[in-house]
Amino acid sequence: MRDPEQTRQLILEVSGDEIRKNGFQATSLSTILSRCNISKGALYHHFANKHELGYAVVEEVFTPMFLATWEPAVTQADPLEGLCNFFHAAANDMSCEDVVCGCPLNNLCLEMASVDEGFRLRTLMMQQKLNTLISENLRRVSDQLRNDIDYSQVAYFIVSGFNGSTSLSKGTQEKALFQTVMAELCRYIKSLKRSD
Repeated sequence: MRDPEQTRQLILEVSGDEIRKNGFQATSLSTILSRCNISKGALYHHFANKHELGYAVVEEVFTPMFLATWEPAVTQADPLEGLCNFFHAAANDMSCEDVVCGCPLNNLCLEMASVDEGFRLRTLMMQQKLNTLISENLRRVSDQLRNDIDYSQVAYFIVSGFNGSTSLSKGTQEKALFQTVMAELCRYIKSLKRSD
């Protein structure tokens, strides 16, 4: 007899993996059932339908994973240096699968935000949480930064540069393009520091 909470977590993890690889609409519930080795009834015991499952994946798998990926960089003593180190590591460590698959949340947002309000609101909430995380940590070192900075605007710009470069590398299958954009993004980030 399986533990219901463990079963639910397994469904979320497998669904997250399938959505990352195939997108939400192409993700097959039968594949999820097979990979989890569960019945349709077990799936529907936890999630009323595929959309409810997708929402839970965004809220409980992708959003925490996404925030946890960025948090160590921006909470360092110098968040600008932390971000550049994070981008440098991402550019160098990106696997071939990462190049092909891209960022799961970025992919899901591009696929579903214009067709489903539930997905749009959840990806917006995730982006707002990330923006707050970055902007608050930039504000923390405001004495080291230029006076003309709008912290929220800068945070959105940084994330847009990162997400755009993952889409670029996915669309072209070229890791080198991602590396080039990350280097330029770091130049921008370093320009936020006071020159005096």
